[in-house]
Amino acid sequence: MTTETFEFQVEARQLLQLMIHSVYSNKDVFLRELVSNASDALDKLRLEKLRDDSLDADVSDLHIELDVDKEARTLTVRDNGIGMSYDEVGKLIGTIANSGTAAFLEELKEAKDAAGAEGLIGRFGVGFYSGFMAADEVTLVTRRAGEGQGTRWTSRGEATYTLERVDDAPQGTSVTLHLKPADPENQLHDYTSEWTLREIVKRYSDFITWPIRMVPEAKDGDSAPEPETLNSMKALWARSRDEVSDDEYHELYKHISHDWREPLETIRLQAEGTFEYQALLFVPSHAPHDLFTRDFKRGVQLYVKRVFIMDDCEALLPPYLRFVKGVVDAQDLSLNVSREILQQDRHIRMMQRRLTKKVLSTVKEIKAKDADRYATFWREFGTALKEGLVTDSENRDALLAVCSFATTHSADEPTTLAQYVERMKDGQDDIWFITGESRQSIENSPHMEAFRAKGIEVLLLTDAVDEVWVDAVGTYEGKKLRSVAKGEIDLDAEDEEKAGEEREKQAEEYAGLLGWMRERLDEDIKEVRLSTRLTVSPACVVSDAHDLTPALENMYRAMGQEVPRTKRILELNPGHPLVKGLHEAYRASEDRTELAESAELLHTLAVLAEGGQPKDPARFVRLVADRLERTL
Repeated sequence: MTTETFEFQVEARQLLQLMIHSVYSNKDVFLRELVSNASDALDKLRLEKLRDDSLDADVSDLHIELDVDKEARTLTVRDNGIGMSYDEVGKLIGTIANSGTAAFLEELKEAKDAAGAEGLIGRFGVGFYSGFMAADEVTLVTRRAGEGQGTRWTSRGEATYTLERVDDAPQGTSVTLHLKPADPENQLHDYTSEWTLREIVKRYSDFITWPIRMVPEAKDGDSAPEPETLNSMKALWARSRDEVSDDEYHELYKHISHDWREPLETIRLQAEGTFEYQALLFVPSHAPHDLFTRDFKRGVQLYVKRVFIMDDCEALLPPYLRFVKGVVDAQDLSLNVSREILQQDRHIRMMQRRLTKKVLSTVKEIKAKDADRYATFWREFGTALKEGLVTDSENRDALLAVCSFATTHSADEPTTLAQYVERMKDGQDDIWFITGESRQSIENSPHMEAFRAKGIEVLLLTDAVDEVWVDAVGTYEGKKLRSVAKGEIDLDAEDEEKAGEEREKQAEEYAGLLGWMRERLDEDIKEVRLSTRLTVSPACVVSDAHDLTPALENMYRAMGQEVPRTKRILELNPGHPLVKGLHEAYRASEDRTELAESAELLHTLAVLAEGGQPKDPARFVRLVADRLERTL
């Protein structure tokens, strides 16, 4: 057969070298990864055979086998699972990743410690290549179930790999490692040692649902020994809590999620009665790098009566809990269930409701008992969880109970809505918030001036989803959620009559200027009025109470939705010298050419102050330069 030689893609080669030489502190994990891949291949074949009886594949004795050759110093991990075709080998093994390799490499290089680097490797799912830590050369022989021809892949983990079609390959996949010499100082053990292999399998892969077999060494005078099964094959979710150690749960999590770090929380659930199922869920300790990408694979593993059905069952948890990993084992579903059927199945919907409530109640418990772990959870997954405030009205109260937000009350400690309400001033009827790109920018916003002067607490919301959920929630405990940058604001409730009289007098005095500016700036604004929210700045732009904010408009456009441009409101601070001077100049002169430019500059400065961009940057620069020139 013809052997073809291919080069690794450049980024993949860099990643491979980083992983081999500098990432893993514990080299034993390569065996866990190869066994995990073999287990997945067996799961897939079992499922494929259930769905297609005509598939020419032997499923009578599905297993994983470890084969050691001490003289040749090789270790082979073999399975009789689904296998791969020639094209699949080139795609799945020849390239480490199909997308995002460059960004991932950058993260990997910036990882400050070995644990962080291992976590990144786990997130990217390149476990097969961990075999090169223990081997100078790796040979993979595979044949896809139902096909007549197999494939051999060989590489030394450097610049190239070879592909060859073979006729005598058995069904499944075998990975043969040509082992490096043992080096205990560098955590590189003798992987031809029976005791070492038994210990690694017991520690990492005891829960694997398929038998992992190995022929023990023959003793002097004995006949050839029979293969032994090294793992217990007990499904951890089916065993009582006191029978399973935390380490065993953590290893299952790592097997399922391809994450090297321990989970933040383990959640067990067992439902009995008319519809029985068991669930073992895990909350990770850090967010996957692609959590907010379109291609992120979400969902937990679904089993039916211990039979693996699918890897990423999206129907079992809502999208805002997509970071949760785990296993759900149902007793009363069909083995031939499809994703389409799952979307309509009432049992699945019932399970989703129960699992969702269980996850949220667990997060609430963490919040109440362990501030540090909750802080970690919210930092990693808070943005995703807030999506549920928009999409899951049934659990909105439970979500609000575990959400926390930055606030002007504290520079470091976030607050809940319940805590905010407890601290509200006498006579305050609304929960005030402001949205923006960063805490620093919105804290310094002109919209905040009156609130800062009166000591009124404001929530500081900086995630894109915050623009949406505040409208979806609307009220909390009878208190309306209100933006400090929308609508008219009156904070002088304690002397409302006097304040109202003063504002009426000012509005009458400034009526001519306000009307003239409204005409001059007609393309950009729909109203000019005096402000009650400004104490220091001369002007600000605000949205009408029911209008979309500029950030929300931009978000919709980024999603491909056409939304009309909304004109905003320009508010002037009548106590500011610049506005007073503008008013005096308006009254004193009939020629208002320069005054029109001043009005335009004032509006653009207000836009800049809230983080916006000038409509015509070049004209703005020219006007500012002209004014500066006159002052010199």
